[in-house]
Amino acid sequence: EIAAAGGEALAVKGDVGVEADVVAMFEAVDRAYGRLDALVNNAGVVDVKARVDEMSVARLERMMRINVIGPMLCAREAVKRMSSSHGGRGGAIVNISSAASAHGSPGEYVDYAASKGAIDTFTLGLAREVATEGVRVNAVRPGIIGTEIHASGGQPDRVERMKDMLPMKRAGTSDEVAHAVLYLLSDDASYTTGAILNVSGGR
Repeated sequence: EIAAAGGEALAVKGDVGVEADVVAMFEAVDRAYGRLDALVNNAGVVDVKARVDEMSVARLERMMRINVIGPMLCAREAVKRMSSSHGGRGGAIVNISSAASAHGSPGEYVDYAASKGAIDTFTLGLAREVATEGVRVNAVRPGIIGTEIHASGGQPDRVERMKDMLPMKRAGTSDEVAHAVLYLLSDDASYTTGAILNVSGGR
């Protein structure tokens, strides 16, 4: 789809929660393009609906490894390439959080909500850490979006079930989230860092 639209893409297989895979991914970008201007930390997982007293340590470790450690590893590698303190020319990082971080997702997946809360805090801290080094760091916090992630969490009807609870009475689209990400990556957001942008229909 990217090529058909006139763009260029490089696919690298890996697990963001595995340090060696993350390093290999960034080295592949180095070889193919020679520089890095932007990073979007979008990889993430949910699990089946459960209360905290039903969650195994394996579930919790997987959630945190992919949703928290993964974005931090990717940001680490990006900063090494973008930051002026490393000889970089600057850049922008956008972390994909979730409205769950603000609501907690009780009775569904408080572990997922907590992992996204960690991403919010990481965004704020990293933004301030690299603010003088030409790197901007922001987050987008999607709400109920019509994607397959709900089915992967065992709730394929979740969007339909929850849409009437939203102020805008509809789910969002992946394009609406993508436009928010593109804005934060663009020069139009050149004085924006440490921001968390809700794309959640008012929820």
